[in-house]
Amino acid sequence: MISASPEPTSRRTLLRGAALGAGAALTGGAASGLFTARASAAPLLVRRDRPLLPLGVQSGDVRETGAVLWAKADRPARLVAEISRDASFRGARTIPGPVVGPASDHTGRIGLRGLPPGTDLHYRIRAVDLDDDRASSEPTVGRLRTAPGHGDDVRFLWSGDIAGQGWGVNPAYGGFRIADAMRARNADFFLCSGDNVYADGPVQSSVALPDGSTWTNLVIPEKTKVAETLAEYRGQYRYNLMAENWRAFLAETAQVVQWDDHEVTNNWYPGEILEDARYTEKRVDVLAARAARAFHEYTPVAGISPDPEGRVYRVIPYGPHLDLFVLDMRMHKDPNTANTEPAADRDGGVLGRRQTAWLIDRLRRSRATWKVIAADLPLGLVVPDGPLQEGLAQGDPGGPLGREADIAEVLTALSRAGIRNHVWLTADVHYTAAHHYSPDRAAYQDFDPFWEFVSGPLNAGGFGPNRLDGTFGPVADFVAAPPAANASPAAGHQYFGEVEVDGGSGRLTVTLRDVEGAALYTRTLDPAVR
Repeated sequence: MISASPEPTSRRTLLRGAALGAGAALTGGAASGLFTARASAAPLLVRRDRPLLPLGVQSGDVRETGAVLWAKADRPARLVAEISRDASFRGARTIPGPVVGPASDHTGRIGLRGLPPGTDLHYRIRAVDLDDDRASSEPTVGRLRTAPGHGDDVRFLWSGDIAGQGWGVNPAYGGFRIADAMRARNADFFLCSGDNVYADGPVQSSVALPDGSTWTNLVIPEKTKVAETLAEYRGQYRYNLMAENWRAFLAETAQVVQWDDHEVTNNWYPGEILEDARYTEKRVDVLAARAARAFHEYTPVAGISPDPEGRVYRVIPYGPHLDLFVLDMRMHKDPNTANTEPAADRDGGVLGRRQTAWLIDRLRRSRATWKVIAADLPLGLVVPDGPLQEGLAQGDPGGPLGREADIAEVLTALSRAGIRNHVWLTADVHYTAAHHYSPDRAAYQDFDPFWEFVSGPLNAGGFGPNRLDGTFGPVADFVAAPPAANASPAAGHQYFGEVEVDGGSGRLTVTLRDVEGAALYTRTLDPAVR
């Protein structure tokens, strides 16, 4: 378990402690397979004084035969799940989960294994009183679909940047305006490309809009200031789950979650000392340890990353046509400079040597038609941090410098391995775009053409567009962005992307959608033959 004490923490201790602490608090208890767990007992007695599950249920990292379930009780309790092919839960199997208490803010995860591939499954979770197992919460219901074991179609959504820049949970929209459109897509899963919360973004009860109307936010104490304590970081996640339509979307749509900067503070990197008067704790490593613990407590991330220091990069196989590679571009990130250091002076400025080697190896070993790479930072967009650079690119159109060297190494390895069918997805910049990269236009040419798609935000300020860097030869095939910075969700300019993979032909189609779910742009890609 990570200590919440303010003593400085090394990057290794920060990451390893976050992952191991979360695992100890959240994954305890049996994790039985669908076909090996005992049959469901008679319904538990519901009493007036009983535990509650106030923030709904979630599932995550769903694979062909495995998944993770998540819930939070309002007091110490044992989580118990039931899972069935039938929405009526006829013949359901019972899976006992962990006892949850204050150490994990009463959150818990239940690991599932032995699930049938390509199957729609219904689950429900109860919190059972520790002193009287006849007293439990009412069950909260969710559903998930396991990865196909044969040629079924796959459809998933992606976006990021949730409830930022002071635009919070608005009851007028049921919480988040865009959530209803995302829920209507009935996707197999949702990839959150980072900025799950804005821990550095306080909210006010009301914000005046340019048209004279008022945006109204729900407010809790943890959202009235920047997060610094563990309790305040936990409050960021509880706050987002106050959005009723967001809870409904997450209950029905499994997640694949990665993190970026706002889970801690804007544009942070390990070892940074803040120069921000809003913070009494200036050591980012201390803040990041607390934030990482809250992240692991409140998201359904499976313990499948190979990283020994707690980073969350991992691969999610999703049937014969899709392997999803989830990167962690934050926990190894080097300090923000002009980002023009020679490649020879770098140690992997966003990925690190271990993650880079893992990514190249797993891409080479993948037999899936498509390798979709989830990056929490765009590849070719210039993202400044004041006079310095936060992103991978820096606007110099020449050969790879700074963090660009990380990407050059991966792109070249893909080309030399003959891997043509890779697509990159990201969020971060608060608008939506389609970018095509080609060596024919690039200063660096040792790679094959590929596409990158950008989409976001989700109930945050709209910005953009950003300038493209010419190192890898990108052009914008499509851009949709607001006319002015920090456009409110009420004005639209909120976006999510949708990826569909045809189970027969293997074609991959990307659609960029607006706040109402309307298609703005569609691109279909045929798989290349090796």
